[in-house]
Order: sequence, then structure tokens, then C-alpha cells
Amino acid sequence: MADHQRIHPVELKTVDLEKQYKPTEPLVSRGSSRSENGHPTEPYQPHQRTIPLQYSKPPKRKNWCCRCICCTFCLLFTLVIIIGILAAIVYFGFDPKIPKYSVDGMTITQFNLNNDNSISAQFNVNITARNPNTKIGIYYEGGSKLTVIYMNTVLCEGSWPKFYQDQKNTTILNVPLTGQTQDATGLLNSLQAQQTTGTVPLVLRAKVPVRIKLGKLKLPKWKPLVRCNVNVNTLSADNVIRIRDSSCSFRFKF
Repeated sequence: MADHQRIHPVELKTVDLEKQYKPTEPLVSRGSSRSENGHPTEPYQPHQRTIPLQYSKPPKRKNWCCRCICCTFCLLFTLVIIIGILAAIVYFGFDPKIPKYSVDGMTITQFNLNNDNSISAQFNVNITARNPNTKIGIYYEGGSKLTVIYMNTVLCEGSWPKFYQDQKNTTILNVPLTGQTQDATGLLNSLQAQQTTGTVPLVLRAKVPVRIKLGKLKLPKWKPLVRCNVNVNTLSADNVIRIRDSSCSFRFKF
């Protein structure tokens, strides 16, 4: 009877647990989903947005032009400041004054109507040049041109003498001028009518290259223009020419 009551609890429990937890369906891996047919599908992954590769664009021409314009304006602004500083140094350090010129006398040695209706003229003009500066000298260079004009017609031409004018100096010049005017019949008739009034308007124009001396410094060559309006009583040869009035203007031509 002792044999009938012997049991094996461990084996029975093991068999029961195996039957209880025996899978009846195929296992599905974690993270996967099941399809309608009962087959597992790939795990769901959210859509990953791809970012397109961007390349740097070449600089626009407009930006390059703007930079050039800005650099140009900056350079001009700097240049204006430098010129202003130099001008202030010259003005306060040397006290520059404009030279003064006047036509003091004129003689005509020849003023004849030729057989071909041309006029031959020879003038001698006395010009007074004054340098009122105390620290500035003037070099009158070669290549000058001096003309006498009547009614927009050049009567004669000559050259301004080449010399150096020191500070506070006054120089009297005697400049010979010669010329010939073609087809001057109408001009001579106008001149004769003008002489009856006792006033003949002339223009004396001088273009003279000069160099300014500031102390020991010589500046680059400039071309001032001197223009004198002169009224005389007559233009007849071998007569005393009387200057009624004259006025001269002076300006620089860079």
C-alpha cells in the first residue's frame, strides 16, 4: 500500500507548466506589427525628411558694384580731407594773394590793309605784373601765348617772357606782337566806324604756364588765364595810342 501512495509532484508540475505556457501561435519579434494574413510585417518607422544639399551661391555683381562705389566714395572723401588740410596749411602759413596785372601802354608800328584784303599788324604792349605775396614766388615758364583780339578776331600774337618773379616784386614787360588777318575788309570797315566814337574795344588774353614757389617748395605747373579788357582811342599806325581804361581778371586753369 505504501507503493500506491508514492507520487512525483515535481514531474507533474513540470508537465502542467509546459502545457500551460506552450505557444499556440508563432512568436512575433518585438517592435513588429502583424498583417491581415497573420504574418508579421517590418516594424513601422516614421518618415525621415531628407534635407537637400545647398551650395553657396556666387556673389552677385550688384554687391560687387556697391562695394566698389563705397570704396570710391571713401577714397574721394579721404582725398578731399587731405586737400582741405593742405589748403588750410597754405592759406594760414603763406597768406597767398592773386597776382595783379595791368596794361599801361600800347604802340602800333604797323596796321595796314594789303592788296589781298588782309591786315598786317605789329603791336608793342606794356604790361605791369605785380606779385603782392611775401612768401610766394612765381616762375613764368615757356610755352606762353599772348593775343590781341578785336571783335572776336585775332589781330596779333606773341609770347610772354620767361622769368622768375620774387616776393613783393613789380615787373614791367614790353611784349612785341605780330599777326596777319585774312579777308579783313569787313573788319576794317567796322573798325573805322568804331574809331569815330573815340573808343575801340580790345581784348588782351594771356595763357602763361607758371610754377608757384612756396618757401623752398616748387608746386607743379599750372596754366593761369589772364584776360584784360582794354579800350583805346584808335588803332591807326604811327599815332599815339591812348588807353582810356583797362581791367584785368586772373584765374587758374588746372
